[in-house]
Amino acid sequence: MVPERETATRERTPAGATAAARPRHPRLDQPAPPRRRVLPEWDPEAFGRFSERIARFLGTGRFLVWMTFAIIMWVLWNVAAPSVLRFDEYPFIFLTLMLSLQASYAAPLILLAQNRQDDRDRVNLEQDRRQNERSIADTEYLTREIAALRIGLGEVATRDWIRSELQDVVKELEDRQDGHGVFPAERPHGRDVDDR
Repeated sequence: MVPERETATRERTPAGATAAARPRHPRLDQPAPPRRRVLPEWDPEAFGRFSERIARFLGTGRFLVWMTFAIIMWVLWNVAAPSVLRFDEYPFIFLTLMLSLQASYAAPLILLAQNRQDDRDRVNLEQDRRQNERSIADTEYLTREIAALRIGLGEVATRDWIRSELQDVVKELEDRQDGHGVFPAERPHGRDVDDR
Protein backbone atom coordinates (compact mmCIF):
# COMPACT_ATOMS: atom_id res chain seq x y z
CA MET A 1 0.00 0.00 0.00
CA VAL A 2 1.28 3.50 -0.91
CA PRO A 3 1.15 6.14 1.78
CA GLU A 4 -1.17 9.06 1.15
CA ARG A 5 1.68 11.54 1.14
CA GLU A 6 3.45 9.94 -1.84
CA THR A 7 0.27 9.71 -3.91
CA ALA A 8 -0.47 13.36 -3.27
CA THR A 9 2.93 14.44 -4.56
CA ARG A 10 2.62 12.21 -7.59
CA GLU A 11 -0.66 13.75 -8.52
CA ARG A 12 0.58 17.34 -8.17
CA THR A 13 3.74 16.97 -10.27
CA PRO A 14 2.83 16.96 -13.96
CA ALA A 15 5.01 14.84 -16.22
CA GLY A 16 5.58 14.59 -19.95
CA ALA A 17 6.07 17.04 -22.79
CA THR A 18 3.21 19.29 -21.72
CA ALA A 19 4.34 19.71 -18.16
CA ALA A 20 3.30 23.13 -16.92
CA ALA A 21 5.52 23.22 -13.87
CA ARG A 22 8.77 23.61 -15.81
CA PRO A 23 10.48 26.99 -15.65
CA ARG A 24 10.13 29.02 -18.83
CA HIS A 25 13.41 29.37 -20.71
CA PRO A 26 13.74 31.30 -23.95
CA ARG A 27 13.43 29.09 -26.99
CA LEU A 28 16.61 28.58 -28.96
CA ASP A 29 14.87 28.30 -32.31
CA GLN A 30 13.45 31.82 -32.16
CA PRO A 31 15.26 35.15 -32.01
CA ALA A 32 15.40 36.84 -28.65
CA PRO A 33 13.25 39.92 -28.22
CA PRO A 34 15.18 43.19 -28.53
CA ARG A 35 16.45 44.61 -25.28
CA ARG A 36 15.75 48.13 -24.22
CA ARG A 37 18.87 50.22 -24.17
CA VAL A 38 19.61 52.80 -21.54
CA LEU A 39 22.19 54.68 -23.60
CA PRO A 40 21.29 56.25 -26.94
CA GLU A 41 22.35 54.36 -30.05
CA TRP A 42 24.24 55.80 -33.00
CA ASP A 43 25.48 54.51 -36.27
CA PRO A 44 29.27 54.06 -36.01
CA GLU A 45 29.68 54.57 -39.76
CA ALA A 46 27.78 57.86 -39.68
CA PHE A 47 29.84 59.03 -36.71
CA GLY A 48 33.03 57.96 -38.50
CA ARG A 49 32.07 59.86 -41.65
CA PHE A 50 31.26 62.92 -39.52
CA SER A 51 34.64 62.70 -37.78
CA GLU A 52 36.42 62.40 -41.14
CA ARG A 53 34.68 65.54 -42.40
CA ILE A 54 35.74 67.44 -39.29
CA ALA A 55 39.31 66.12 -39.52
CA ARG A 56 39.50 67.14 -43.19
CA PHE A 57 38.23 70.63 -42.31
CA LEU A 58 40.73 70.94 -39.42
CA GLY A 59 43.54 70.20 -41.85
CA THR A 60 42.69 72.99 -44.29
CA GLY A 61 43.94 76.52 -44.64
CA ARG A 62 40.35 77.76 -44.34
CA PHE A 63 40.18 76.46 -40.77
CA LEU A 64 43.46 78.18 -39.90
CA VAL A 65 42.24 81.46 -41.37
CA TRP A 66 38.91 81.31 -39.49
CA MET A 67 40.62 80.29 -36.24
CA THR A 68 43.15 83.10 -36.56
CA PHE A 69 40.39 85.58 -37.34
CA ALA A 70 38.34 84.42 -34.31
CA ILE A 71 41.32 84.70 -31.94
CA ILE A 72 42.25 88.17 -33.22
CA MET A 73 38.64 89.36 -32.81
CA TRP A 74 38.51 87.82 -29.32
CA VAL A 75 41.69 89.59 -28.24
CA LEU A 76 40.74 92.92 -29.85
CA TRP A 77 37.27 92.84 -28.27
CA ASN A 78 38.64 92.10 -24.82
CA VAL A 79 41.32 94.79 -25.10
CA ALA A 80 39.56 97.61 -26.95
CA ALA A 81 35.91 97.23 -25.89
CA PRO A 82 34.53 99.14 -22.90
CA SER A 83 35.24 97.34 -19.65
CA VAL A 84 31.54 96.59 -19.13
CA LEU A 85 31.38 94.60 -22.41
CA ARG A 86 34.61 92.66 -21.90
CA PHE A 87 34.09 88.99 -21.01
CA ASP A 88 37.74 87.78 -20.85
CA GLU A 89 40.32 90.12 -19.36
CA TYR A 90 44.02 90.28 -20.23
CA PRO A 91 45.38 86.84 -19.29
CA PHE A 92 42.64 85.54 -21.61
CA ILE A 93 41.97 82.48 -19.45
CA PHE A 94 38.62 81.80 -21.12
CA LEU A 95 40.30 81.91 -24.56
CA THR A 96 42.89 79.41 -23.34
CA LEU A 97 40.11 77.19 -22.03
CA MET A 98 38.24 77.34 -25.34
CA LEU A 99 41.38 76.51 -27.33
CA SER A 100 42.13 73.59 -24.99
CA LEU A 101 38.56 72.33 -25.39
CA GLN A 102 38.83 72.57 -29.17
CA ALA A 103 42.16 70.69 -29.13
CA SER A 104 40.81 68.01 -26.78
CA TYR A 105 38.00 67.26 -29.25
CA ALA A 106 40.08 67.67 -32.39
CA ALA A 107 42.76 65.14 -31.43
CA PRO A 108 40.43 62.13 -30.96
CA LEU A 109 38.45 63.03 -34.09
CA ILE A 110 41.66 63.16 -36.11
CA LEU A 111 42.78 59.81 -34.63
CA LEU A 112 39.42 58.25 -35.45
CA ALA A 113 39.66 59.51 -39.03
CA GLN A 114 43.20 58.12 -39.30
CA ASN A 115 42.07 54.73 -37.95
CA ARG A 116 39.30 54.60 -40.54
CA GLN A 117 41.80 55.49 -43.26
CA ASP A 118 44.16 52.77 -42.00
CA ASP A 119 41.31 50.26 -42.19
CA ARG A 120 40.55 51.29 -45.77
CA ASP A 121 44.24 51.08 -46.68
CA ARG A 122 44.45 47.61 -45.11
CA VAL A 123 41.48 46.41 -47.17
CA ASN A 124 42.96 47.93 -50.34
CA LEU A 125 46.33 46.29 -49.66
CA GLU A 126 44.64 42.93 -49.11
CA GLN A 127 42.76 43.29 -52.40
CA ASP A 128 45.98 44.29 -54.18
CA ARG A 129 47.76 41.28 -52.69
CA ARG A 130 45.02 38.92 -53.90
CA GLN A 131 45.11 40.53 -57.35
CA ASN A 132 48.90 40.12 -57.48
CA GLU A 133 48.59 36.46 -56.48
CA ARG A 134 46.05 35.90 -59.26
CA SER A 135 48.31 37.69 -61.75
CA ILE A 136 51.29 35.58 -60.72
CA ALA A 137 49.25 32.39 -61.02
CA ASP A 138 48.01 33.45 -64.48
CA THR A 139 51.54 34.31 -65.57
CA GLU A 140 52.87 30.95 -64.37
CA TYR A 141 50.04 29.15 -66.19
CA LEU A 142 50.77 31.03 -69.43
CA THR A 143 54.49 30.32 -69.05
CA ARG A 144 53.79 26.58 -68.73
CA GLU A 145 51.49 26.70 -71.75
CA ILE A 146 54.09 28.52 -73.87
CA ALA A 147 56.74 25.99 -72.84
CA ALA A 148 54.41 23.14 -73.81
CA LEU A 149 53.78 24.79 -77.18
CA ARG A 150 57.52 25.18 -77.78
CA ILE A 151 58.08 21.53 -76.99
CA GLY A 152 55.22 20.60 -79.31
CA LEU A 153 56.58 22.85 -82.06
CA GLY A 154 59.95 21.15 -81.79
CA GLU A 155 58.31 18.00 -83.12
CA VAL A 156 56.32 19.75 -85.90
CA ALA A 157 57.76 20.24 -89.34
CA THR A 158 58.35 23.90 -90.05
CA ARG A 159 58.28 25.60 -93.42
CA ASP A 160 62.08 26.00 -93.50
CA TRP A 161 62.64 22.34 -92.62
CA ILE A 162 60.24 21.17 -95.37
CA ARG A 163 61.92 23.51 -97.86
CA SER A 164 65.37 22.16 -97.02
CA GLU A 165 64.13 18.55 -97.29
CA LEU A 166 62.58 19.27 -100.70
CA GLN A 167 65.81 20.90 -101.88
CA ASP A 168 67.73 17.79 -100.78
CA VAL A 169 65.32 15.55 -102.71
CA VAL A 170 65.59 17.70 -105.83
CA LYS A 171 69.38 17.66 -105.56
CA GLU A 172 69.38 13.90 -105.16
CA LEU A 173 67.13 13.52 -108.20
CA GLU A 174 69.39 15.77 -110.25
CA ASP A 175 72.43 13.72 -109.21
CA ARG A 176 70.66 10.52 -110.22
CA GLN A 177 69.66 11.91 -113.56
CA ASP A 178 73.18 12.51 -114.92
CA GLY A 179 71.78 13.44 -118.26
CA HIS A 180 69.12 10.79 -118.23
CA GLY A 181 65.49 11.65 -117.78
CA VAL A 182 63.95 10.94 -114.48
CA PHE A 183 60.91 9.26 -115.96
CA PRO A 184 61.29 6.08 -118.10
CA ALA A 185 59.87 7.79 -121.18
CA GLU A 186 62.60 10.41 -121.02
CA ARG A 187 65.46 7.87 -120.86
CA PRO A 188 67.38 7.00 -124.04
CA HIS A 189 66.42 3.77 -125.77
CA GLY A 190 68.40 0.73 -124.94
CA ARG A 191 69.47 -0.82 -121.73
CA ASP A 192 69.58 1.14 -118.57
CA VAL A 193 72.72 1.26 -116.57
CA ASP A 194 70.68 0.32 -113.53
CA ASP A 195 69.18 -2.75 -115.18
CA ARG A 196 72.38 -4.85 -114.92
